[in-house]
Amino acid sequence: MRPPLPPFTEETATEKVRKAEDGWNSREPESVSLAYTVDTVWRNRNQFVRGRPEVVRFLTIKWQTELNYRLIKELFAWKQNRIAVRYAYEWQMDDGQWMRSYGNENWVFDDAGLMKYRYASINDLIIREEDRLFHWPLGRRPDDHPGLTELGL
Repeated sequence: MRPPLPPFTEETATEKVRKAEDGWNSREPESVSLAYTVDTVWRNRNQFVRGRPEVVRFLTIKWQTELNYRLIKELFAWKQNRIAVRYAYEWQMDDGQWMRSYGNENWVFDDAGLMKYRYASINDLIIREEDRLFHWPLGRRPDDHPGLTELGL
């Protein structure tokens, strides 16, 4: 079981989104993969990921190449066992160039609260270091750090 469980309310969907954000900000592929079903199916940009072992491989490569990764997710909509989120994350390329990636995800959960399907659409924007908005030590976003809406994103 991975609470909160469906069917979601606004409160439990918001909690689920924050837990997902916290997990991804940990940048721990093995731990993050446990939020997904063993046979999870993802579409991430132009990549198709199937099953936890591929999730671990995908996330390991992601966080080896997207340096100084910081993510904010925000609930967009929910119904029964589905959640839609919008998000942005800032990261640095190995040459020092900063990027901000914007995206939307649609999630479908099983009865145990594990994500069965994850469909992500993402766009990247080159930003200058002085235009960064996500300023916290690597790891969990502090509770008092503004979210996407407050940052005008």
